[in-house]
Amino acid sequence: MTDHATGTATVLAGVLLIALPVAFNATFAGLARLFDYPDVLRRPTEEILAKFRAGGSALVLLWWAFAMTAVLLAPLAVLLAASLAGADPLLLGVGAVAGVLAALVQFLGLIRWPFLVPYLARAVADPQATPARKDAVDTVFQSFNRFLGVAVGEHLGYLFTGAWTTLVGAAILQTDVVPGWVGSIGIVIGAVLAACSLEFVGPFEPGGWKVAAAVTPIAYIGWSLWLVGVGVALLWA
Repeated sequence: MTDHATGTATVLAGVLLIALPVAFNATFAGLARLFDYPDVLRRPTEEILAKFRAGGSALVLLWWAFAMTAVLLAPLAVLLAASLAGADPLLLGVGAVAGVLAALVQFLGLIRWPFLVPYLARAVADPQATPARKDAVDTVFQSFNRFLGVAVGEHLGYLFTGAWTTLVGAAILQTDVVPGWVGSIGIVIGAVLAACSLEFVGPFEPGGWKVAAAVTPIAYIGWSLWLVGVGVALLWA
């Protein structure tokens, strides 16, 4: 890759490193305000869907925007690998793949909200809906929540995001583009995110691992700040 191409990739990566966490946290805060997310997921299905209907099209669009923030991680992972070209090529390649996979599984975990959930919310509110139909809606909603939400979006999402963050941190240590201590912080945050992916695995499956539930929000705040820090370092390099 030419110096010009590397420079362009570095600028774009720096911009995305700052834009992604800002967009992610802004939409997450909007969902928390408008939908009481994620606490609302602890309520009965019919109550969740009633609150979803009350949010209207604004809530559906907000969920769509939240899913799109996950997509941003894919080009970021590729551009950041190009920006850290002085590191081990294999490390960069594996890291880019992990980042793209993280984007994919998180998108799959979130995209049910703007497309599947509106249909379920309408179905359960239909005045002619029978108890059997409402039971079917509950089964579908909870099944997709456990499969796409917990297993794909959260478990694989945290795992691949943690792996990508750790690999990027290791790559930073092999270059002089970003200060080495920033890479060390990334390795720690990545390891914590990967550990948080075990929240509903094995013996924790029924109710979740309480430690992971408490640590995950803090880890994502740290991850967001770390992304911004790496972005600023790249743009000032």
